[in-house]
Amino acid sequence: MAHDDAAVVTVADLFDPEPPRWGLRGDPYVWRALREHLSGTNIPASVDEVVSLLHAAFGELVDVDLVSDPASAVYREKYAHGGMSSGSISLETWRQQLMPMLAHRARTRLGA
Repeated sequence: MAHDDAAVVTVADLFDPEPPRWGLRGDPYVWRALREHLSGTNIPASVDEVVSLLHAAFGELVDVDLVSDPASAVYREKYAHGGMSSGSISLETWRQQLMPMLAHRARTRLGA
């Protein structure tokens, strides 16, 4: 029986290509960590499920809830790779640009 692996879409597929701009220097490292973290996860059937999954994974990796935490940015040592704002993550950029971008990509992939 033939199996078409190309038809299987993972959540990690939503992370390519990377955005042209970031909020702070830690953001691309979080983006890549999320992509890796979700690399074996098939894309859920609905955009809402994708968004919930993304928010849960973000919370796991960054240890902050994008919805309830009022901070505009956080610092996480594990995303510090040199430079003045290294390790700083712009929660505002994630809320206003990056998560909506991923949701839009999911909507497109799911045909929703």
